[in-house]
Amino acid sequence: MGILEKIIGGAAAQPIEAVGKALDGLFTSDEERLDKQALLTRLAQQPAALQVELNKIEASHRSTFVAGWRPFLGWVCGVGLSFAYVINPIIQWVTGQPGPQLPLNFMQELVVAMLGLAGLRTWEKQTGRAK
Repeated sequence: MGILEKIIGGAAAQPIEAVGKALDGLFTSDEERLDKQALLTRLAQQPAALQVELNKIEASHRSTFVAGWRPFLGWVCGVGLSFAYVINPIIQWVTGQPGPQLPLNFMQELVVAMLGLAGLRTWEKQTGRAK
């Protein structure tokens, strides 16, 4: 179990377990227990469905503070790569001293992932699936 799962899963699991124990006292036949198990399964899946709906609402929001994490990461990658490949070499050429060395492998992986997402977004817009 991961840390996040312990934090979120535990908080969601406790009320569901309490409901399950209460339902155990109410239902006695095997059929009623199976119905109770189906109800508990639906209750356990409900937080995930609500999170999906919340993600949709946040993604459709026009505010940069709500839906702007992708552009923010794009700008961070752009500034980082500009510094590494343009600004830093110019500083080294002017001063004659080596500048800071950046670990570009992580930034390049993020750029590739972002470009993949941008390509998917372009496809969504062209096919009319995007808002």
